[in-house]
Amino acid sequence: MPEFELTAAPSPEELAVITDGLTAFNTEDVGPSERQALAVLIRDTDGKVSGGLSGYTAWGWLFVQLLYIPDTLRGSGMAGKILAKAEEEATARGCRGAWIDTFNPHALSAHKRQGYEVFGELPDFPEGRTRTFLKKML
Repeated sequence: MPEFELTAAPSPEELAVITDGLTAFNTEDVGPSERQALAVLIRDTDGKVSGGLSGYTAWGWLFVQLLYIPDTLRGSGMAGKILAKAEEEATARGCRGAWIDTFNPHALSAHKRQGYEVFGELPDFPEGRTRTFLKKML
């Protein structure tokens, strides 16, 4: 009988067993993901990164994991410009859709302005907010 170990500090090697196993299973089940990182960086006048978008493309979709706009650029349409650049690259990679999630009401409005549509919600995540999942066909 297998034993279970609960840990808050798994080693990279231990996590690799899970990642590699799931990747092999999914490749056999639905084909290779062709996962590729994608980032759109905002650089200040000194060339330092001040924000941007981080995500990846896989199985013909763009997934936006993180999107951060610095305070000084919020409200200037920067989120839409960054999303458009990421979507353009995703389309060049052969993607047919994009998805993102947020629990910030301002970000939700920005994503909807870019043509994203709600496909799911998780109430009280975090408490007092709703995590909203959005998609857009490219």
